[in-house]
Amino acid sequence: MKHFVIWAPLFLLCFSLRGQGTLPEYRRADSCKILYKGKVFNAPDKFYWIKNDHSFWYKNEIKGAKEFMLVDVERKGQQKAFDHGRMAKALSAKLKKPVPAQDLPLQDLEFSKDHKSVKFTIDSARIKCILPSCQCSVEEVIRNKKIDEGYWGNAFNEGASHPVKSSDSLWVAFIKDYNVFIQSRKTKEIAQLSYDGSGGNFYSSFITWAPDSKKLVAYKVKPGQTRIVYLIESSPADQLQPKLQQREYLKPGDELPHRQPQLFLIDEKKHIPVSDSLFAHQYALEDVRWNKDSRFFTFEYNERGHQTYRVLKVDAPTGKVSVVVEEKSKTFIDYSGKRYRYDLSDGSQMIWASERSGWNHLYRYDVASGKVINAITTGEWVVREVVYVDEAKRQVIFKASGLDKDQDPYLTHYCVVNFDGSGLRRLTTSNANHVGFFSDDYSYFVDHYSRVDLPPASQVIATATGKPVMEIQKANIQELLNAGWRMPEVFSAKARDGQTDIFGIIIRPSTFDESKKYPVIEMVYAGPHSFFVPKSFTERYTGLYALAELGFIVVQVDGMGTSWRSKAFHDVCWKNLKDAGFADRIGWIKAVGQKYHYVDTDHVGTFGTSAGGQSAAGAVIFHPEFYKAAVASCGCHDNRMDKMWWNEQWMGYPIGPQYAECSNIVNAPKLGGKLLLIVGELDDNVDPASTYQLANALIKAGKDFELITVPGMGHSAGGEFGERKRRDFFVRTLLNREPPAWEMAYPAQ
Repeated sequence: MKHFVIWAPLFLLCFSLRGQGTLPEYRRADSCKILYKGKVFNAPDKFYWIKNDHSFWYKNEIKGAKEFMLVDVERKGQQKAFDHGRMAKALSAKLKKPVPAQDLPLQDLEFSKDHKSVKFTIDSARIKCILPSCQCSVEEVIRNKKIDEGYWGNAFNEGASHPVKSSDSLWVAFIKDYNVFIQSRKTKEIAQLSYDGSGGNFYSSFITWAPDSKKLVAYKVKPGQTRIVYLIESSPADQLQPKLQQREYLKPGDELPHRQPQLFLIDEKKHIPVSDSLFAHQYALEDVRWNKDSRFFTFEYNERGHQTYRVLKVDAPTGKVSVVVEEKSKTFIDYSGKRYRYDLSDGSQMIWASERSGWNHLYRYDVASGKVINAITTGEWVVREVVYVDEAKRQVIFKASGLDKDQDPYLTHYCVVNFDGSGLRRLTTSNANHVGFFSDDYSYFVDHYSRVDLPPASQVIATATGKPVMEIQKANIQELLNAGWRMPEVFSAKARDGQTDIFGIIIRPSTFDESKKYPVIEMVYAGPHSFFVPKSFTERYTGLYALAELGFIVVQVDGMGTSWRSKAFHDVCWKNLKDAGFADRIGWIKAVGQKYHYVDTDHVGTFGTSAGGQSAAGAVIFHPEFYKAAVASCGCHDNRMDKMWWNEQWMGYPIGPQYAECSNIVNAPKLGGKLLLIVGELDDNVDPASTYQLANALIKAGKDFELITVPGMGHSAGGEFGERKRRDFFVRTLLNREPPAWEMAYPAQ
């Protein structure tokens, strides 16, 4: 009997896990990529209004075909935009190759206002077709142009000498020998405006002319430092030997340039110095705007540390600086996610977004005095986006969330409000996530609405009344359900404070059996810049469904410290990225386990990429009593090693002890669970050295872990190879089963 007591739990565990992590489950997981594809019909998610018209088109998928639809809102009718068979025949003849009628590969459609012609791109041709005859002609052959989007970390070239024309085109301003010059475009006469520029404190070619062409602003710049990150491309395609690559990459604490706008009067050829006393400790200085009558210009000042943010006004011709808007916070100002400003056309007033009340709302300012005229929106909910400012009606159309206490607080809705804060009117109310597509004049919008557990539908709504005008489509997901796909379950539980609701989703395998026990895998991303649990319907979350098919319950949760709830909810992340909402997410997973007996909360794993990689590794370093296994891809394991802007936004400046306290590298000796690290050798988003330094610290601490470096790969979860290794790792660590050989699980295609 004593023997039975010792071995029975292991026997029962092995019995309960039969059919989990075996070859059939691997095959089923791999089939998710195609099994669920093309089985959702009548669910368009993009709608394109025709310019200056109350008509729009969209692309709809029906069984066996895709069709272009044209909607006339005034007539409340929709039909195929053209005869697809006739169009296919015309294009096949024109391009001298078969073009399928059931899947016309047309891009960038542009209908004429009378709907009697359409232009589109196909292959390398821009084609115009007369409707309904589909007589088509090639209007332009599009040459393949290599688009260089540039590397995100490259600094703006302040020293480039680009000439800038005045508003009346009579003058051109340029930089020469570090100073500002102007030249008359009539007489070619050149005049020097500044004399104080030097190599170490030069004038930038970022020059802004006043509308009256009698004044200009130029930045004087004291350069900051340049930091270079080096990457080794081990296996280049064009040569045998490796290549050394390098990137500009500022990290927390690095020295930044100091910019000082200076005013110049053209007629007098006079330099008016502008004091930097109100913008001395800069993170950024940007967005110079002259008012309409050239009496002043404004710019925005983001103080290093992101606890002060100002909109400043400089009077012309005196150069006196005054404050229009000042935001201050004891934690951080979310300039990167919530900044919004709209200047009314006459320059007298400004609409500004702020979290000063504890919730993100809109305020109306008097520019001359710098005083708040009134709050435009108020309440324990947040403005998510301003859609349109209607100066004629003195109204704002905006998107909001958290309006309904009986709905998921992240679901978005559309509203209208008057400038003075009166007349708040809802345009959407149903329990769904609403995505709007507005006509040019904002008279109508297509309301595309759904939830992760509610198939999408679309309708046209009149902005003036908020009432539906016509239904567009309702999705058909029956074939998706027939293929074994199961909707995620939306689940909520209380946060660490016992009051705040935390929301997440639960994904079960298609072969779900309540009599079995299922370990839990959490996909984690807790970056404070947003929230990450999906709110709209999608069948394309195949990575999580594939993991579930192996025999897991897969979850995703947004804990405290993420964005778009209250300011207090968000502030949990301040100087504390290691928190990552773990207290809330652990409590949430335990609540799932309490509700469902088949959820095995004794075997919980997690995985994530980038900031999610930092959190995943942090799970088994800071919370090994709960998380037993983690896969961390491309993680920023010490915030001092990662990009400046993201980390100083949340971790603060100057660099203090909080950085070491939150470091996975410094805390590596605390590792208590199983850990797999994945990194791309060419990651120029998060310095790969971050992962290697964590590996080094773990080795020195005598900790066991796994490390995979993917040659040639940038910032990612490891691609297909990484996905396979991730699956095998969780099958071994959470199911205690040896995965099938790869040539069996992933046969050659």
